[in-house]
Amino acid sequence: MSDTKELEVEIEETLFYNKEELAEQVKCALKLATDNALASVNSDGHWCGELKSAVTNTAEYIFLRQAIGLDLKADGDAYSRWILSQQNKDGSWGLAPEIPGDVSVTTEAYLALKILGINPNSAVMRRARMFVLQSGGVAKVRNFTRMFLATFGLFPWDSTSQLPVELILLPASCPINIYKLASWARATFVPLAIISHHQPIYALPNGRHRDNDYLDELWQVPTRKNVPCGESLFQLAFRGELTSLAFGMADKVLYYLNGLRSVPYLRAHARKKCMEWILERQESTGDWGGIFPPMHGSIFAFLLEGYVMDDAPVRLGIQALENFAWEDENGKRIQACVSPTWDTAFMSIALCDAMSGENEAISKAISWIQDRQQVEPRGDWTVYRPELTPGGYAFEYENSWYPDVDDTAVVILAQVKHDPRSILSKSVIEAATWIIGMQNHDGGWAAFDVGNDKLFLNKIPFNDLNAVCDTSCADITGHILEAFGLMMRRVPEKGPANLLFPALRAASLRGIDYLAGTQEPNGAWLGRWGCNYIYGTSHALCGLGYFRNEDTRVCIMSDAAVKWLKSTQNPDGGWGESLLSYASSDFAPMKSTPTQTGWALMGLLAHISCDDATIVSGIRYLVSSQTRETSVGPPWDQTAYTAVGFPNHFYLEYDYYRHYFPMMALGRYLQEARVNK
Repeated sequence: MSDTKELEVEIEETLFYNKEELAEQVKCALKLATDNALASVNSDGHWCGELKSAVTNTAEYIFLRQAIGLDLKADGDAYSRWILSQQNKDGSWGLAPEIPGDVSVTTEAYLALKILGINPNSAVMRRARMFVLQSGGVAKVRNFTRMFLATFGLFPWDSTSQLPVELILLPASCPINIYKLASWARATFVPLAIISHHQPIYALPNGRHRDNDYLDELWQVPTRKNVPCGESLFQLAFRGELTSLAFGMADKVLYYLNGLRSVPYLRAHARKKCMEWILERQESTGDWGGIFPPMHGSIFAFLLEGYVMDDAPVRLGIQALENFAWEDENGKRIQACVSPTWDTAFMSIALCDAMSGENEAISKAISWIQDRQQVEPRGDWTVYRPELTPGGYAFEYENSWYPDVDDTAVVILAQVKHDPRSILSKSVIEAATWIIGMQNHDGGWAAFDVGNDKLFLNKIPFNDLNAVCDTSCADITGHILEAFGLMMRRVPEKGPANLLFPALRAASLRGIDYLAGTQEPNGAWLGRWGCNYIYGTSHALCGLGYFRNEDTRVCIMSDAAVKWLKSTQNPDGGWGESLLSYASSDFAPMKSTPTQTGWALMGLLAHISCDDATIVSGIRYLVSSQTRETSVGPPWDQTAYTAVGFPNHFYLEYDYYRHYFPMMALGRYLQEARVNK
């Protein structure tokens, strides 16, 4: 044998040995992750990890308890301990741990701590005060923070935007009505409009005052609090912002009409309709929409409209908020939401991908999810899809009004991966049919609604979060393509699933059209519900992987996306992207995270060989970064936030993201490695 041939054989043997060695390491990592998953499951078979966010929800809950006279002493130390644990070195509080402080978040945290009895002259409060003043003072806070401060007389009500309750009276056919707002904005706006009508002033520890000086130390000029919200009409006209100008003029007209209070019959009728709307959407457990803002606002609304603390809507609503509490050695906080369906579906997928053999645990989890399918024709989605058969799943424990498309797609994936025969089930067929009916005209899918894309509504004065619309996005569309692609790959020749096949294929091709039209020039896709380009790109790739032979554009799109993902890999083999990418509208690298590395690897594995150097180094990163201290949480450490509520304004971190996404990537790698052995 020649020396060259011997060298080639030696290299092949070395590569084979290294691949086998890596596979064994992956097996060990998956075993540890699986054991941890089984140890953390609830007794009824589901998972639900902490949903982390900024301190604002906790602060606003403290404001609620202060305003309506609920006890703050019992948990005061626990709340304070947690809020203080989130403070940055410069004294601020931010939207997420790894990005700079925010004046609105810091102001709310400061007020909450002061209400809880923290000395304003303490070092932590002095640093916070300095940050707020250097940021322009209370005058620079967002509109929602203004409203919370106004309820204590800390900001003039005249300096808040008008929220006319009469909007509830406009029919769904009207170009502007509450159903043109995203579900979260709609459910929040209605109770806030009631609060805005009453313009209450609640007592602080120093008493009840219409011009309360309790927070004057955070004002640059305490004698000038009547600061306009937003830009002047002249500025908007000068810049040619015609939509903002029109809304601004309407806001001024409403202000001079005293918010239509001068039309008492109309105002009284609208208030009644608002309260009926809110009451109709309250779950039997007290929840509204499964998220904090409408729950928080609705309690205020009921009390302002004459309900008392012992009335069921109020009593149950307060208990529902308490059910959002999370307490550990770091203190007590209020979650923005809870994520049992999301966590359980993804953990089930992770166990399937890992080929764990834990069929009983997965079956129990799937059964838990299936029991929560929404089969009644109710929910705001029926306003524009009244004939569509229900079949969606909600994110939370209690939310029968707002099932979401993304959860429903992930549930399909979990069921079909666990048992391919489930595509014949009523559950999967109804879920897929509902998703098809929720497809937007542009071919993509949004989270909760159809056609909720009237972006001019983002110019409404009270909205400074730029998030009152629920538009199509690449990440949700990618999840659906993955679910539909898996279904079509495993569909039998006969049966109800086969009859659905043409509709699945047609919807998928429209989804591919959407992705083709929204891909960035560099090959990436924007991520709406996860950070950011890595999230959008990887989930689009996971979906497109099932259609490489269906559409010639798929290979072109996918090759560009793969090239982009490879270019963003960190030297340690992992991937990391900062939430600051939303502000810069460009990829913002940061240190690698297990979550984002899992996303990237799943996207790549759908299109390139598991032997590719990029994938091998990414897998090695996940294996080497796994901690053995599983008693303190998931088997990977991560402090960075990687999930999104509203880009640039509200961010999240699912504690289980650092568990099931790395697990899914490792499992898919091992499956590919075995096939290609």
